[in-house]
Amino acid sequence: MHGYGPTPQQQTTSLPSPATLTTVRVILVTVTVLSCGLLGWVAMLRLAIVTRRPRDWVLLVVVMVLNAALFAFIMGTPDDPDDMSDASVLLMLLWIVALLAGVITYYLYVEIRHYSSLRSLGSPPPYTASAHPAPLPYQQHPAQQQQQHQQHQHQQPNPYTVQTPPPTPTPAPQRLDQVRAELDELSDYLRKENREGEGR
Repeated sequence: MHGYGPTPQQQTTSLPSPATLTTVRVILVTVTVLSCGLLGWVAMLRLAIVTRRPRDWVLLVVVMVLNAALFAFIMGTPDDPDDMSDASVLLMLLWIVALLAGVITYYLYVEIRHYSSLRSLGSPPPYTASAHPAPLPYQQHPAQQQQQHQQHQHQQPNPYTVQTPPPTPTPAPQRLDQVRAELDELSDYLRKENREGEGR
């Protein structure tokens, strides 16, 4: 029941560029810091989705529970800072710092390690354009091609001479050929402009 159609190809998943990964990491760390750790679960969610390891899913749930407990603790503190005890302020501060340090450190360590291992396994690096485009090959003008063609037609082969292969010209560098072609185009254009100027 299998036909001769094209074979299904495996989808190749390309890795994001290092600049994209760095940008995402900076954004997630900034969100975590600016929210005093309450949005640390966002970084852990990304990590769990990217690595797909059960340990990271469990840690995501742990961070969410710690965030919910921290939020409940903050809501349970009195509104007036003078009414808070030093112990509750110290506990809240340590809780926030520990949550921030733990989430940011673990997230960055595991994600960087994950992507570096993928790159070392042979995944191709992301496409980067070269700084200098390759020069175009030299192309002769149609007039030059016609002249060469006419020269070959007018030559009659002599049956009494030994046929020697024509000498192969040494190839000029591609850049030189490109400059020649551009100069030829420029001279043709100037001749055309000169003829139009004389016709007025």
